[in-house]
Amino acid sequence: MSRAKPLTDTEAVTVIKESITRIAPDADFTLVQPDDRFRDVLELDSLDFLSLVELLSERTGVRIDEEDYQELTTLSDATRFLVGRSGDAAASGP
Repeated sequence: MSRAKPLTDTEAVTVIKESITRIAPDADFTLVQPDDRFRDVLELDSLDFLSLVELLSERTGVRIDEEDYQELTTLSDATRFLVGRSGDAAASGP
């Protein structure tokens, strides 16, 4: 799914949390602060993380390369990354 407009912070956080919940249905976001390393707090293994990257890319239309993975360590970082990249994708067009 390719998006025609950039994500807002709220939309990005929602997509991140919904995507994590699809991979780890028992994920408890009350334990995760915006700057916590959510993989550690929610005990996501590397396969879970790769599934998350794939889901985020599908749902947002944002290309996520391996060198981008360090941008997806906290909810704050992941939000900033998705908002920034969705804006880049919208600006460059289809």
